[in-house]
Amino acid sequence: METFDVGVIGAGIHGASAAYHLAQRGARVVVFERSTPAGGPTGRSSAICRAYYTNAFLARCARDSIAMFRDFEALTGRDAGFRRTGLLFLHPPEDVEAMRGAVDRLNALGIATDLLTPDEVAERFPYFDLSGIGAAAFERGAGYADPDAATLGLFDRALALGAHARLGRRVVGLDPQTGGGAVLEADDGSLFSCAAVLIAAGPWTRPLALQAGVDLPLHVERHIVAVFRWAGAEPVQAHGDLVGGYYFRPEGTELYLVGPLPAEPEADPDAFAEEIADHEVARMAELVVRRVPHLVASEAARGWASLYDVSPDWQPVIGQIAPGIFVDAGTSGHGFKLAPALGSHVAAMVLGQETDPGLVEFDPFRFEGGRTISAGYREARILG
Repeated sequence: METFDVGVIGAGIHGASAAYHLAQRGARVVVFERSTPAGGPTGRSSAICRAYYTNAFLARCARDSIAMFRDFEALTGRDAGFRRTGLLFLHPPEDVEAMRGAVDRLNALGIATDLLTPDEVAERFPYFDLSGIGAAAFERGAGYADPDAATLGLFDRALALGAHARLGRRVVGLDPQTGGGAVLEADDGSLFSCAAVLIAAGPWTRPLALQAGVDLPLHVERHIVAVFRWAGAEPVQAHGDLVGGYYFRPEGTELYLVGPLPAEPEADPDAFAEEIADHEVARMAELVVRRVPHLVASEAARGWASLYDVSPDWQPVIGQIAPGIFVDAGTSGHGFKLAPALGSHVAAMVLGQETDPGLVEFDPFRFEGGRTISAGYREARILG
């Protein structure tokens, strides 16, 4: 039986980031991944990078992650494909008061964000139909990255720092040990003794946590990403429409992506429709054209479906669930942008080192006492 300080289950961007930061701190780490790095939901992420959060801890994590993305090649040896576009958030009138406070807090954190009236939006972005819009926020430093490249950069750097990988190995057994940690069993029967375990398995987290005796209130949703060609239509600013219920970003110079903001149907992570249906593409096209009429000239180029592991309040579930057994999950569709810097906080937690006080808010057991995190705006809790 092999022995490690920490076993990380999952090599999506959260597991890869944790492994990178753990290895940096000198821990003997092994990463288990059922397929390949970013082979699950991470690789199907729209990979928007924004720090427009109402929760201060998440805003700081996203801010620091964007800084890492900008300097990613120096940190990891690989370009994360970060492209700065800025991101415009279109809100209804009932959000205006909350937005004022949020924008002030973001600017105080060094996250340059402008609060715009509808007239100011119309002057800067005249192609929007602003029906139902009461105000907008523009985060200047936001953008998007390449989810595969970002994950591989962190993962490969973790290996260079001494981490071990067991790719193509699914963890089927998690046997908690009296003194803490667990013995993990892979699907080939091999056993690994880990003084600490981090479950960062996205939609497969809940069944693994059950083996530690904890039923986390996480469910899995299927979310689509529709892809369109500009096809001669004038390019449009990356934006999130909280009235229309969608997000929008460019993909290179020829394409753009659109996905829904609200909750979507639950799904089985081992048996879900990975392809996007025609009616789903049409639904996204209808939302976008309603807000940006000239995009009626663009052309559908298909897309895909992915999975979100969703918590009751749509905010992450991070903490210790049994002695020496930890989770980093429930990121509810907004985890990619947090992961590079969040991994440092998670590594400190797993190793028993001093952690940021803000991490406590994401306690996995908060729901048992009826505690939830109030974040985001109304149904758009994905904004955190």
